[in-house]
Amino acid sequence: MTEPSTTTAAETLGVPLEARPKHIAVIMDGNGRWAQRQGLPRIEGHRRGVASVRCVTEECARLDIEQLTLYCLSSENWKRPQHELEFLMHLLEQYMIEERSTIMEQNIRVSVIGRPNDIPAAVQREMQKTIEMSAPNSGMRLCLAINYGSRSELVDAIREIAAAVKAGQLNQADIDELTIGQHLYTAGMPDPDLLIRTAGEMRVSNFLLWQISYAEIWVTDQCWPEFRESDLHQAIRDYAGRDRRFGGLTG
Repeated sequence: MTEPSTTTAAETLGVPLEARPKHIAVIMDGNGRWAQRQGLPRIEGHRRGVASVRCVTEECARLDIEQLTLYCLSSENWKRPQHELEFLMHLLEQYMIEERSTIMEQNIRVSVIGRPNDIPAAVQREMQKTIEMSAPNSGMRLCLAINYGSRSELVDAIREIAAAVKAGQLNQADIDELTIGQHLYTAGMPDPDLLIRTAGEMRVSNFLLWQISYAEIWVTDQCWPEFRESDLHQAIRDYAGRDRRFGGLTG
């Protein structure tokens, strides 16, 4: 099947570039539920979810979205059955290897936030290879949240700031929101404009709690394996139609 061009994707969307979110974050939920509804093992939902990752990543790149952040593995997901975790690690390693050519062709930069040191060494190696290979690219940033928890991120940031104060590198009175932002995993990245959550759940699940303070939230009943370009387009259209006041007044 022929991939649509950037112009075709933009025309289908019907939203001018300046009205699109610059940074989209996604809580990819419902893989297991989708599989169970199909009478399949939960791991098949994760396998099918990779296709949605590929689809959404490529479409965001075509639409000139500056950053896409995907919640791949939360720090709480380690409570899942061992065989499911092993399969998730296999999928992550496979994705890092198999998607490299597409990542390079589409000029995508890959980065990872979270505590990746806790995942298997083989997966870390492939992840680092992809990050280093794509570093010179100048297109969309694809940020993968892996072994990520926002509360852990804040703890790590506070520890770094406290260490800087103790070492005399930072004055306690000078600590402000900018200081905290500079010590988060997402330092140097823009905050999300649009947060998408699939599978109808109305919660943010310890994801980017600081960064989504003013993000527009869009929830769909579609499970992640079902999510495709048309769903992404609808989320962006709805975002473009909202009045973002950031605590102020308009009109």
